Amino acid sequence: MTVTRLFDVPEHQLLRFPKDKAIATKEGGQWRGYSTQELIDTAERIALGLMALGVKPGDTVAIASGNRSEWCLVDQAVLRIGAIGVPIYPTSSAEDYAYVLMHSGSRVCFSANAEIHAKALAAMTTAPALEHLFTFDRVDGARHWSEVPALAREDDRSTLQAYKDRVKADDLATIIYTSGTTGRPKGVMLTHHNILSNAIASTTRFPVDHHARAISFLPLSHIYERMLMYLYMYTGVSIHFQESLDDLGDRIREVAPDVFTAVPRLLEKIYDKIVAKGETLTGIKRKLFFWALELGHRYEVHGRGPWYDLQLAVARRLIFSKWQAALGGKVRVVASGSAALQPRLARVFNAAGIAVMEGYGLTESSPVVSVNDLRNDGLRFGTVGRPIPGVHVRIAGDGEILVQGPNIMQGYYKEPALTAEAIDAEGWLHTGDIGEITKEGFLRITDRKKEIFKTSGGKYVAPQVMENKLKASRFVEQVMVIGEARKFPAALIVPNFGFLQDYCALKGIPYGDRASVVREPRIHDRIMAEVEKANQGLGQWEQVKKIALLTAEWTVDGGELTPTLKLRRKPILAKYAREVEDLYAGS
Repeated sequence: MTVTRLFDVPEHQLLRFPKDKAIATKEGGQWRGYSTQELIDTAERIALGLMALGVKPGDTVAIASGNRSEWCLVDQAVLRIGAIGVPIYPTSSAEDYAYVLMHSGSRVCFSANAEIHAKALAAMTTAPALEHLFTFDRVDGARHWSEVPALAREDDRSTLQAYKDRVKADDLATIIYTSGTTGRPKGVMLTHHNILSNAIASTTRFPVDHHARAISFLPLSHIYERMLMYLYMYTGVSIHFQESLDDLGDRIREVAPDVFTAVPRLLEKIYDKIVAKGETLTGIKRKLFFWALELGHRYEVHGRGPWYDLQLAVARRLIFSKWQAALGGKVRVVASGSAALQPRLARVFNAAGIAVMEGYGLTESSPVVSVNDLRNDGLRFGTVGRPIPGVHVRIAGDGEILVQGPNIMQGYYKEPALTAEAIDAEGWLHTGDIGEITKEGFLRITDRKKEIFKTSGGKYVAPQVMENKLKASRFVEQVMVIGEARKFPAALIVPNFGFLQDYCALKGIPYGDRASVVREPRIHDRIMAEVEKANQGLGQWEQVKKIALLTAEWTVDGGELTPTLKLRRKPILAKYAREVEDLYAGS
């Protein structure tokens, strides 16, 4: 069959490789799976139920939930009607819920639980189009999602078929509101073809087939994981949805996935946890562990010679096999995106036989622009790979990365002026990222155009260069380099308090609480030594001269991070204005 719409994908799977468990979620201690046929039948009944509620082609329906089978089923139902899905991040603020539901004109909203339902309920006062609220969990006083398929009328099947037949590849499939690092959310309009072309092109970089299993835990409300959901279905990969990160390690070992996606922050935490466990070892076991770790940090794509290869084989057997077992033992590829991955992490995981492939993309590009591939000499550390088939990349005169292809959005919903700023007359998307293309065709990201700042001396500083260097330190959990219109760059640093606790015990430094430890001169000096190390190789004007140590991690809920874990620089500067002023006082 010809696959041109997103709801064609499950039918494609049914014809090519029907699954007994196409999607699954753990419910009550057991994995509740849906076969390919059951997925299609349930989506059809939900679509008929939505039609009974008055949902028509072109209407908008919101889904606010973590990853679970219901998300996929409702999404497929909405697409079948020719309606438009509006995903909302579960962790978004009540104000963002109100804005998105109002701005999108959503008629129906499905919420995961009582907390999210309360935000949707409150939004009804300012979102006049919002008529129906349903929950995936059973919530007192709320309508359960199972009521929707129960409303299905068999007489409407011919109308549903007519709706499906009318949906074209270039019709709008979804509006995804990006919180961004500043300003109000913007609604990115993506068509069936935008997303489907990206999914099919991305299959060339994923070494998985219909025998594979995936675990899906990055938010489906972000286009990255959502596009991969369609890719998994298209290739016949069984999807196991995981809503919470709390027991993610247990679920990964249980599912034993062949593939999953991750953000650098998660990979950093996995690495830190592994190293912390290594620190507890003694004697020969400890020496072997850190020998293997040092070996992994020197890993090169094309090898380092027979002696290194022999040592690596031994390290994989004795040490790295345990890393693989912690991720289920079968992982063939981990796709990393959303932010820059430290090359040292890419090296050590690949040395361990865990193929971490860094990629690059934006919501506005559906999202994948480029991605590394372990096969066909397609991996280079420190890059985000070569562009995927059909996607074209060029570098503008000022270094900005421009992208063109079938994956580029239709524009920002109700924002023609912003759309014109983002996409030029020739159809090139201006990404706002700065980068370069190597002689071998690999794309390298060097910074965010809008995040580059100028010191009072007129020198430009790219903060991500230093931030990525500092994140390699075990002392540093989070960091933001500042210095706009100041005499020199400085840094706000959230230390790795778990590591600091062990360090203080080793050095005989009283730990007390976080506030006391960040005031301890020996801790300040030790972390400053890490900064001095990271300063090496940078121009004098780029080097961080002072640091402020903070006590609380930056979070999405706290407003310091976007839902995709990028720094929201202006809110962070505002929140720590006093600390910033202290850094530059008397400078």
